[in-house]
Amino acid sequence: MRITPSNFVGVAGILATPATPDASHWSSEDTVNLSETEKMTRLVLDAGIEILMTTGTFGEGATLTEREFVSFVECVAQTTAGRSPVFAGVTTLNTRDTITRARRAMAVGADGLFVGRPMWLALDDVGIVRFYRDLADALPGVPLVVYDNPVAFKGKISREAYLELAKIKEVVAAKHVGGPALIGDAAAVGEHLRVLPLGTHWYDAAKAMPDLIKACWSGSVACAPAPIAALSKAILSRNWDLAAAISEKCNWAESAMFAGGDLAAFMNYSIPIAHQRFASAGLIDPGPPRPPYLDAPARYMEGGLECGRRWAVLEKEYMIPSK
Repeated sequence: MRITPSNFVGVAGILATPATPDASHWSSEDTVNLSETEKMTRLVLDAGIEILMTTGTFGEGATLTEREFVSFVECVAQTTAGRSPVFAGVTTLNTRDTITRARRAMAVGADGLFVGRPMWLALDDVGIVRFYRDLADALPGVPLVVYDNPVAFKGKISREAYLELAKIKEVVAAKHVGGPALIGDAAAVGEHLRVLPLGTHWYDAAKAMPDLIKACWSGSVACAPAPIAALSKAILSRNWDLAAAISEKCNWAESAMFAGGDLAAFMNYSIPIAHQRFASAGLIDPGPPRPPYLDAPARYMEGGLECGRRWAVLEKEYMIPSK
């Protein structure tokens, strides 16, 4: 079945990439912990997360070798075995390498692609739209999720660019960082492109536009998939009182991660912070981060630890007992 915007419903959970104990040294090879990857994927699926995405920022798409990238995506796809769509993150520094990486991901079982534009130089609207049209031309029929992160990609995707992207049938969704543009962007593209808010912003956006904001993204599913899946069920059933209560708890957990800093400051350290929160949550063993993104100021690392501890509390509260 071809994945369209109307099929994009629920939580797009972005997975971590578990690392071997030696992964932080530059000489290490094959640093993906595949047994932990399989365990993580099963836990997230069993909790009820509807869509999987891989190898974004904290999933370390930028620090994996090509061999590691392929082995990780293949492990996730094989473990998933059709239970949910898998969108592999394939961002690189140029169009041709992105297409090459995309083809490798599809060859090992990905169902679609999660793609940020090259960011060595900023791209204007014309360049952004051309980039995604080139991908669609090279990969006809392959569903694409646009990665709209103004900090990482040196600028916000404009409303005008969104309208052009919505005309590309392969572009089915966009990972949005939120803010005042979220509702307007979603309203502009309508059913032609599913705009995905962050999970902790989903309740407010969905209540405002329940017929359009039917999915979100979350980078915390490897910390605590159960409360995030519970939030999805509440929002999709339009049980707004329950959704509000769960959303408040998820925001409590996530807020610790920023340690008083803004998004731009946090993004400079998001990879080592992510390893801290995954380890602290205790659901998976993330291993160490990969070079060069190894360290962060102490207050950010403590924020990651506290975030993980809070998610662990919520996971225990919402986890479905095994039979």
